[in-house]
Amino acid sequence: MPIGSVLGFSGLSLLLVLTPGADWAYMIRAGVRGRTVLPSLAGLLAGHLALAVLVAAGVAAVVARRPEVLTVLTAVGAGYLLLLGTVTLLRPAAPAAPSVDAGGSGLGDLVRGAGVSGLNPKALLLFLALLPQFTDAGAPVPVGGQILLLGLVHLLACALVYTGVGVGARVVLAARPAAGRIVSRVAGGVMTALGAGLLASQLITV
Repeated sequence: MPIGSVLGFSGLSLLLVLTPGADWAYMIRAGVRGRTVLPSLAGLLAGHLALAVLVAAGVAAVVARRPEVLTVLTAVGAGYLLLLGTVTLLRPAAPAAPSVDAGGSGLGDLVRGAGVSGLNPKALLLFLALLPQFTDAGAPVPVGGQILLLGLVHLLACALVYTGVGVGARVVLAARPAAGRIVSRVAGGVMTALGAGLLASQLITV
């Protein structure tokens, strides 16, 4: 695989990861809750990894032949964001001391994180529509292997940026309960707005 393709995808991946969206909102929510952000981060990374594996297995080719598959996946992802955002708005988290368990479970955080990233329309676009364009069918490494390699590059960018977002939210808001609740509501509002907007756009195009 040409190094230029790897660098080009790395730049595009980092740009998308640095753009605030559902993943950012979820990590801010995790940080505000005062518990460790690792389960939430692991969930987000698991969702992105699952997408990379699916694309490597040939799902991108299926989507290219049947665009309605991407439409359905996007609608499901939008509905999930709308649901999670609404719950966050109704029950905003307040910062807790690092040693205090603010409720919930690590497994639950991991599963929700995987749902947020695995059904994130921005991630679906990156993996299903854009990533295959950076592969080279004539390279010694099979296309599936190239996709997995690029997927790992994306995971590294996600791990670095989302760790900073989650830990930053936790440190900055730990001693500010009122601000933490406001930020939690903002994060919920972002997820709700993204979900509602994407769901509406999919219904309009049907």
